[in-house]
Amino acid sequence: MVEEEVSSMSVGEIGTVTELLASNESLQIGFAIMIIGMIVIAVIYHRFSHWVRKKKISYARPHVSRFIRKAILPFFAVALISATNGYIQSFEVFDEELEIIDGELTPSGVFAKILDTFNILVIGWTVAQLIPIVLLKREKSSLEQTDYESWNALHGFPDDEGDLFYKCFKWIPPKTTPYDMEDKEFQKLLQTKEGLQFLEKYRTSRGLSVGGYEKSVEDPFEEWKKSERKKYEKYYENCVTGNNQTGQKLRPGVVPEEIYPIDVWREQKRLGNYEPMIPSARPPGYSKKKQEGVPKSAKQILPIGIFFVAVLGVITWWGVDLIVLATATGGISLGVGLALKETMENYFAYIMIRKDKVVKVGDRVTLPSGYNGLIYKITPRVTYVRHGLNESLAIIPTKQIVSAEIINFTKEFKLVPASIDVGVSYLNDPKQVEAVLIKIGKRAMNEVKDGVGHHLARQKRCPYLDEHKQSCGCDKELNVDVGDGPTIRFNNFSDSSLAFGLRVFVRDYGSQFRMKSDMRAIMYEEFKKYDIRIPWPIRTVYQGDEKREAKEIGQLDKKRDKLIDKYGLGKESGAAEED
Repeated sequence: MVEEEVSSMSVGEIGTVTELLASNESLQIGFAIMIIGMIVIAVIYHRFSHWVRKKKISYARPHVSRFIRKAILPFFAVALISATNGYIQSFEVFDEELEIIDGELTPSGVFAKILDTFNILVIGWTVAQLIPIVLLKREKSSLEQTDYESWNALHGFPDDEGDLFYKCFKWIPPKTTPYDMEDKEFQKLLQTKEGLQFLEKYRTSRGLSVGGYEKSVEDPFEEWKKSERKKYEKYYENCVTGNNQTGQKLRPGVVPEEIYPIDVWREQKRLGNYEPMIPSARPPGYSKKKQEGVPKSAKQILPIGIFFVAVLGVITWWGVDLIVLATATGGISLGVGLALKETMENYFAYIMIRKDKVVKVGDRVTLPSGYNGLIYKITPRVTYVRHGLNESLAIIPTKQIVSAEIINFTKEFKLVPASIDVGVSYLNDPKQVEAVLIKIGKRAMNEVKDGVGHHLARQKRCPYLDEHKQSCGCDKELNVDVGDGPTIRFNNFSDSSLAFGLRVFVRDYGSQFRMKSDMRAIMYEEFKKYDIRIPWPIRTVYQGDEKREAKEIGQLDKKRDKLIDKYGLGKESGAAEED
């Protein structure tokens, strides 16, 4: 009964139109022209889209290119369908008038409604494709504003032509004497160009800069955008002309992608701390491969939802009762739902991960099984976790991320302790050992850096500030107290040594290994310098001359006592006590 109620409208009316098509030659010609025209438009669109992808506009103006490729096909399709409808109505192909008889449309009305349905679906598909492009453009504009703020904070990017920042801004010295500076010295610095340059880079003991910047141009943001676009055009030309490190001419519009579009180019610069982009520095398809591990956003799923709504609207317009339709398909839906129970659980877990940001690609996690690695890829079905040393790949159902106990080392803040345990001779003074360990920890906090000069240790004040340089960021966004220096603990009286612990905090999970390695190297150097001895871990009857060894160690007592005066004993220099 339900099936008859649902299908009586569509089958009857479409059957009438089918009979009409079979009996009217002019109508057949018009309908054939429309179908052939749609096929021709689809073929032309495919070739046009492929042609546009090879042009510079697809790289320099990707959003415009996407808009053209998505809008041109539906534009001609709507025009063709509307022209066909107009031809049929204008030349009176139907014998009867377009009117409603006994509550039902005549065959001409039904046929016109079918053509209008095609138009609605085409328009719905177009809107579904164009809205994400607009949203993506808005997102990229927001990221562009973020890049500009970074450029402002860094006082220019390394690949800027000339002093772009200082063409847009002028530094104004402070009106009053800065902290930690004598008034006489301040007035003297104001008199010379070198002095003004020193004041511009000066940082107070609190890490604050002095003075301020005023705009030298009407709109610095527009000047910066012009500069970035000019840099990209140079990058593009170097790619297609072969003026790059490989000497090869890179081809636009190929798969895998050899040239970055400007939005991807900006993203790669952002990830590389805004260092200059070198053509062919990465293998073809590198950026696409990186994006495979990124979960799909709502903008990528949005077209399906919009087109689905358009289809529901058309079904309702044709007079189908959605409640009856839902009832008719309810049994099938229930069966499919039970069969896809696991899949749906994983899918909704995926949505929760996206919404609540439980984890993201790149997070260091430990699974319930004890497996420790990096989130490599998240899908609505499974999640891939890559081992930190690239020795294996764990594949788990996505629902486990929200239903099981997952330890995340990088959620909310990236802060990991790098701890070293060491045993020293009973003949060494524990206070002197503490002072030496403090020196080792402070050296490591200051000296251990990554490839671009950023400190690995997290600390309250970046050492660069003492040199009146800009902070590398090791003192930014601290959510917990890391103390003013390393933490030293006298842990135990071991069988053959005094057990000490040295701890500093580093910026992320992976940095602790480099920090521990370098701290051990510094420890070896300092222990050798101050004769801090590490005994052999053996048990034997001692027959040595203890008085002689004590005398030897005592020769450097004064030198080690100076370290106590200089560095203290570490009681207040470390972070808050752990639970």
